[in-house]
Amino acid sequence: MLVLLVVLVALVAAGCGTELPQNSLNPAGPEARKIDGLFWLVFWIAAAIFILVEGALIFTSLRFRRRRNDAREVEQVHGNIRLEMIWTMIPVVILAAIAVPTVSTIFDLRRAPDPGENALVVNVIGHQWWWEFEYPEYGFETANEMHIPVGRTVYLNITSADVIHSFWVPQLNGKRDAVPSRLNHLTITADEPGLYLGQCAEFCGLSHADMRHRVYADSEADFAVWVADQQKPAEIPTAGAAAAGWETFQILCTACHNSDGTGTPVSRQIVATEAGEEFTFDAALAPNLTHFGSRTTFAGSTLEQTVEHLRTWLANPSDLKPMRPDQNDIAAGRILGMPNFELTDEQIEELIALLEGWQ
Repeated sequence: MLVLLVVLVALVAAGCGTELPQNSLNPAGPEARKIDGLFWLVFWIAAAIFILVEGALIFTSLRFRRRRNDAREVEQVHGNIRLEMIWTMIPVVILAAIAVPTVSTIFDLRRAPDPGENALVVNVIGHQWWWEFEYPEYGFETANEMHIPVGRTVYLNITSADVIHSFWVPQLNGKRDAVPSRLNHLTITADEPGLYLGQCAEFCGLSHADMRHRVYADSEADFAVWVADQQKPAEIPTAGAAAAGWETFQILCTACHNSDGTGTPVSRQIVATEAGEEFTFDAALAPNLTHFGSRTTFAGSTLEQTVEHLRTWLANPSDLKPMRPDQNDIAAGRILGMPNFELTDEQIEELIALLEGWQ
């Protein structure tokens, strides 16, 4: 009994936390507010039904309980057609009433933006275990950290390069599966500047829990600056530790990683189908590192970008994130993690200098 009480108190206490960055009940955009409104509508209807049913149950249990020396028989209602029709039809009517706003909300959330909305289109490709974000309007792609302008509708084209994933930013909208060879869509809009955390919501293998992403909502001016910076090619260092790191990068990393402006992009084409129409995407084999230094996280957005984290990662990536680099097949476009290249301390410091310089 004591253990049960402790567990109950722990569950209640966990629900009282204030640091809940992935709280879907704290909507930060119009799409999320529609989901929140539907949730509370259904919640209060269910709560009212629960109170009425439990109240009636308690009342009848007390009022009509059999008392000591009470010889009367309980009246049976089995076969009472009228009562059975009543308690069958009431739930049918309630469910039908709830279905109206539910179906309406589902269709509303799946609606494609009108041309006049000037929606920003972002292609989202799920990988084991990271997210690729491509901005076709501006001609660049990035990894794990998406930037969007505040107040502007963002229309996501979602697919997968390998297995089923699920894109989810709770404060901006619900979940949408990323399915290989299929194209799904999701609309998100942020009311205020800020950081909105998300993650893969469909089990996708060994490092599923470490497949996260971040959505930064910027003002129009800040977003324009970010886009301009992302469109610049990676700068090739010519001296110092960063130049030595560039040589190591060319030898070990360019088989999988892109660095725009420094060579032939590494990618493979994947085809996603929607309503019988095929769409082709260039899916990267590994995250694009062109502006790696400007990101706040790496490794599927699970690690803060610090020198110490980078140093440990380059020494042996699987120490920080469970992966299966032994199953990598570059020819088939199957990459399940960064291998341990047995880098020397000097090579690690040189690569850190290179990557941190790519702003």
